[in-house]
Amino acid sequence: MDFKKYITIVEDYPKNGILFKDITTLMQEGEVYKAAIDEMAAFARDKDIDLVVGPEARGFVIGCPISYALEKGFVPVRKAGKLPRDVISVDYGLEYGKDVLTIHRDAIKKGQRILITDDLLATGGTIEATIKMVEDLGGIVVGIAFLIELGYLNGRERLNNYELFSLMTYN
Repeated sequence: MDFKKYITIVEDYPKNGILFKDITTLMQEGEVYKAAIDEMAAFARDKDIDLVVGPEARGFVIGCPISYALEKGFVPVRKAGKLPRDVISVDYGLEYGKDVLTIHRDAIKKGQRILITDDLLATGGTIEATIKMVEDLGGIVVGIAFLIELGYLNGRERLNNYELFSLMTYN
């Protein structure tokens, strides 16, 4: 399936010169959204994962249906101040600035096999921060799945020690 035809390109969002890849138009097409999730879940099916981890907010709309399809739990990664229990955190760089991500300290047990999911791989900063927290908690990242990869930003290079899957790539 040509998933790219369901992505809307928005010029100059969130700032001048950016061609934003809007996934909401893909998500509005139920059969297409399901097919995308099914392909991403297929990547993970043979990896014997224990949990799916996804950063907010669009990582939730990818990770939760994948965890459902695989019958595995989902662990949210959120910005500072959004999780109610004891957390660990990491500072990270965004395409447009800096931020802090957090995960519950008790969300991952040592040795658990983790699939990380997100909607978009750009520079890799968000996922690199997520990996750091997962590994600090003793988790083993066995795969990372993206709906979209922006190949021209070379984020894959930051993640070259991990098996990556991207449903579609823009070069």
